[in-house]
Amino acid sequence: MRAILLALGAALMLAGCAAESVRSPMEEVTRAAYRHDGPPRLTVYTMINNHSGAGAHSALMINGPQRVIFDPAGTFNSGRHLPERDDVLYGITPAVADVYTRYHARKTYHVRIQRLDVSPEMAARAIALIEANGPVPSAQCSLASSRILGELFPGRVRTSWFPRKTADDFAQIPGVTEETLYEYDSDDNSGVLAAWDPERAAAQ
Repeated sequence: MRAILLALGAALMLAGCAAESVRSPMEEVTRAAYRHDGPPRLTVYTMINNHSGAGAHSALMINGPQRVIFDPAGTFNSGRHLPERDDVLYGITPAVADVYTRYHARKTYHVRIQRLDVSPEMAARAIALIEANGPVPSAQCSLASSRILGELFPGRVRTSWFPRKTADDFAQIPGVTEETLYEYDSDDNSGVLAAWDPERAAAQ
């Protein structure tokens, strides 16, 4: 019974995570591919409620053979600005990464950003894992993210419904660095996307 109550509580806490299966044509995905010239890296995003301290969303950006974002059951690409295949977003240029982060930071939420440089092999494996994951049901963003991270770091990141627990586990891995983004825009974050010009972002 306790496990059921915890699961129900997690579902309510993460109600902001919306789910939809999207399969952009592969030619669009290939055309949008972008690799940042920085090191192979995993970036874990955790969105946290400023009032309650509860986690609201988990996501993972990977810089490997290309840079992508695993946004499980997320809402960032609801306007279809980017090619997407089952919660994996492609074409993550610096401008897109900036907009993604600021989209989630507002007066009611801040973003915990954790980075870890990894081997090229691990980055490539991480992309393969998220591409094989399939669409993520609503309210299961942390569950999906923690499973992927648990595959990469067995025994270190535990499967969890709770974004903060996933972030706390990831924080224990040697080499992880952190920063926190606070912004105080309106809780209606649609304006961030409305102000973003995807064509200009793609050119940067």
